[in-house]
Amino acid sequence: MTPMVDTFAVILIFLLLTSQMRSPEPANVDMPFSISETPIPDVNSMTFLISNDSKVYFNVDNGPDTTLKFRRKILEEMGKAYNIEFTDKELTLFEKYPSPIGLPIQNMKDFLNANSAERKNMETGIPIDSADNQLSMWILYARQVNPNVRATIKGDSETEIPAVQKVLNILQEKNVNRFNLVTSLEAVKINLDEIQK
Repeated sequence: MTPMVDTFAVILIFLLLTSQMRSPEPANVDMPFSISETPIPDVNSMTFLISNDSKVYFNVDNGPDTTLKFRRKILEEMGKAYNIEFTDKELTLFEKYPSPIGLPIQNMKDFLNANSAERKNMETGIPIDSADNQLSMWILYARQVNPNVRATIKGDSETEIPAVQKVLNILQEKNVNRFNLVTSLEAVKINLDEIQK
């Protein structure tokens, strides 16, 4: 019995040390329900998080191999477009930042140099209005750096339809016609009486 308990303890410690904690999201999102079981891709994905107050957050992964440094390259391209020069430390911080980002690119340097408590208050959503459509630029550079990237939209069940429509229109402008919608899996109730009839 003792060797079996020791083995379980070693396995438990191994799992605790090698597992990754889920990164916190900048906005709480209560997703709508569906019965689709299509999995969301783990790599080559850019995610748009739309909160219930219509703020838009953006996240993109580093691709199938982290040595490709897609996130770093995307931020460098955004910096060139908006005449902002990021330091190597800031680029590394952005590359390793675990959760979606939602703020104007002009505030990105301050965001990356702030502590975690200050960062939460800085996120006001990515501008998506016609005068300064920064979400469109994030999509453009994400697709230029990684042509295999796939779009995923994760919205709150209380999000206003115009906010989601605006994100869909921006995706259409950038010729992104295929995307995934993230939902919670709804339990399907089976009525045996109806099936037997």
